[in-house]
Amino acid sequence: MVELTARWHRAMEEIPEAQWHALTAADPIPFYSWRWLVRLERSGSVVPRQGWQPCHLGLWNGERLIAAAPLYLKGHSYGEFVFDQSFAQLAGQLGHRYYPKLLGMSPLSPVLGYRFFTAPDQDAAALTPLMLELIDGFCREHRIFSCNFLYVDPSWRPLAEAAGCHTWLNQQSLWSNQSYGSFDDYLASFNANQRRNIKRERKAVQAAGLTVTPVVGAEISPRLLERMHHFYAQHCARWGPWGSKYLTADFFEQDAEELRSSLVLFSAHRGDPQDPVAMSLCVHHQEQLWGRYWGSDVEVDNLHFEVCYYAPIAWAIANGVQQFDPGAGGSHKRRRGFVARPHASLHRWYDEGFETILRRWLPEANAEQLAEIEAINAELPFTASAPSLGDLSAGSAA
Repeated sequence: MVELTARWHRAMEEIPEAQWHALTAADPIPFYSWRWLVRLERSGSVVPRQGWQPCHLGLWNGERLIAAAPLYLKGHSYGEFVFDQSFAQLAGQLGHRYYPKLLGMSPLSPVLGYRFFTAPDQDAAALTPLMLELIDGFCREHRIFSCNFLYVDPSWRPLAEAAGCHTWLNQQSLWSNQSYGSFDDYLASFNANQRRNIKRERKAVQAAGLTVTPVVGAEISPRLLERMHHFYAQHCARWGPWGSKYLTADFFEQDAEELRSSLVLFSAHRGDPQDPVAMSLCVHHQEQLWGRYWGSDVEVDNLHFEVCYYAPIAWAIANGVQQFDPGAGGSHKRRRGFVARPHASLHRWYDEGFETILRRWLPEANAEQLAEIEAINAELPFTASAPSLGDLSAGSAA
């Protein structure tokens, strides 16, 4: 029997694409594909000078990769959308250096699905604690204060919790397809007042002379992706230092063919969809849709809602999408049919005093988060006959 070997990879390209694909093929959401992760690194979006040092853990049986964890050493907390600045403040008050920290997620993407990827013929329940031991050893050797896994896959979460990870619940917004046959069916799930509001918002965009067209596949030209980066950068610039501008132009422009199969662009235009005045970018895979970026050259009432919510929902219904995650933040999403759901991040801290404080605090914090989610959803503008939101007590975002 060949002895297992752990290797730390400073770039995703050190792992052959075929080896990575063999681990992720059973659940290949785009954000954890080899090409997506490599693209982030090649484009200069996720690199050490931006505070992201790739540090991927591979578990090898000879020359075969049997398990892997995408990991990054972080010098800050930007681009994560799980806000741990209070943890950093507490660490400082206790005299500890919080950064760098070790982070597991798809960089810059608040997308559910992080886990340790294992070959189909391997036992994930056995490999998870082994890989966590390797991570613990790495962190202690290099005096790293914590290891954090964000937006974890609900199916992997129990394995990591059983191995000693601490769970912190946050919330996200999700739209679910309740067997809608059309956008009008979706509208019918709202109370009368909100139906009128949504119709009025959509008519305001039409009255401005704008049409929103989904653009997919070969219709997505390099020029359109270049325009998308312009909109993305412009929108981020409006928010100044809080603008979350992380992706470089190269991310949108290099090897555009690789992106086309998983993208849906919603182009707001006055004539040619290839000449938009505003646009949003969504990522599509099987029955899931994720909203990521948007921007506009014009100020039109309710254009953001149309380009980022209503047009994608209409497209999702027409194309059999069952779940639409519109992205992080924004209480305004609730009024437009997005339900609050909990999602879990998992944490390991390597200072006993700090770990003790957080371990005692987390149960109360998680209970408060679930209560807040329940209160938010109780105020959603649905009819009394709308489908049930389901049981949220388990803290799963499924």
